[in-house]
Amino acid sequence: MEDKIIYEAEFEANLGWYWLLSGAAYFSLSIIGIPLLLLWFPIGLWGTRRYISNMSARLTNNKLIVCRGILTRTENTVPLDKITDMALIQGPIMRLMGLHKLTVETAGQSGAGALISLVGVVDAPKFRTLVLAQKECLTQPSSPMNPSALPDNALLQNVVEMAASLKRIEALLSQKLNG
Repeated sequence: MEDKIIYEAEFEANLGWYWLLSGAAYFSLSIIGIPLLLLWFPIGLWGTRRYISNMSARLTNNKLIVCRGILTRTENTVPLDKITDMALIQGPIMRLMGLHKLTVETAGQSGAGALISLVGVVDAPKFRTLVLAQKECLTQPSSPMNPSALPDNALLQNVVEMAASLKRIEALLSQKLNG
């Protein structure tokens, strides 16, 4: 069964400026970094634009797919039922620029920190809510009226019960018509 894309995230227009300013802050902390600022802005501007254009985050029926990278492209695919936590983080500079960082942690994840970290998703709280709601839909026990969720013997038992019920209804109808 092919996964249907439920939602495709977009990224904030000022995300590149956030990364440029963050990098400039680090460069300005050292004497060696200050002259590098002259190179940082033109190269960093090109690099951030390129990186953002290669970023994508898609929510499908069963998984979250995140792609990114310039030289080395990385695609992370996380089954929704493995997601244990999604945190929204907003530092002071992010708050000023209206950005959020969304981190995704999974069951069985090795190492500290988040498996996926997304900065600058447009309406990150909505995206987080959509992912968690879809995860909830997958993890809720399915209703007995959904035949695809039942094992074969349970499905067969339901068919036998329905056939018996139909025979009782037919008998009652024939009694009403004859009597």
